[in-house]
Amino acid sequence: MFTSAALLSKPPAPDVTLVNLDGERVRLADLRGQVVLVNFWATTCVVCVKEMPRMAETYRRFADRGFRTYAVAMPYDRPDWVLEYRARNPLPFPIALDVQGEIARAFDDTRVTPTTFLIDAQGRVVKRYIGEPDFAELRERIEGLLAG
Repeated sequence: MFTSAALLSKPPAPDVTLVNLDGERVRLADLRGQVVLVNFWATTCVVCVKEMPRMAETYRRFADRGFRTYAVAMPYDRPDWVLEYRARNPLPFPIALDVQGEIARAFDDTRVTPTTFLIDAQGRVVKRYIGEPDFAELRERIEGLLAG
C-alpha cells in the first residue's frame, strides 16, 4: 500500500516539453491530473527493445483511466533509427526525440537505458526504475495511483 505521506516527500517532475515524432508538443506540467510514465530508451538498447511490448501492454491496460506513457529516445539515438523502429513496431503511445539531451538532463541527468520515471497525478516522481521494471510491481503502483 502506498500512503499519501510517502508520496508527499517525492520530488516534482521537471516541467519539460516533449515533442513526439509527429511534431506534437506536450508540456509535462499540462498532464497534471493524469498518471504518467516517462521511459528513456534507445533503439540500440537490447533491454529497451525487449521491454517495449510490456510497456505497450501496460499502457493499454490503464490508458482509459487517465494513464499516459511517453517513450523518450536518448540523444545518441539517431532520429532515422527511431522512425524506422516505430515503422516496424507501432506503439500505442508517443515517442519523443531528445536530440539535445535536455529532457534526459532534466530527469536527474539520465544516461542509462532503460530508465523509467513514474509520475503521479500531482506531478511528483514516485518511482524511478533503472533497467527493466518489475512489471507486476509497476502495474500495482499504477493501479494504486489511479485509485487515488
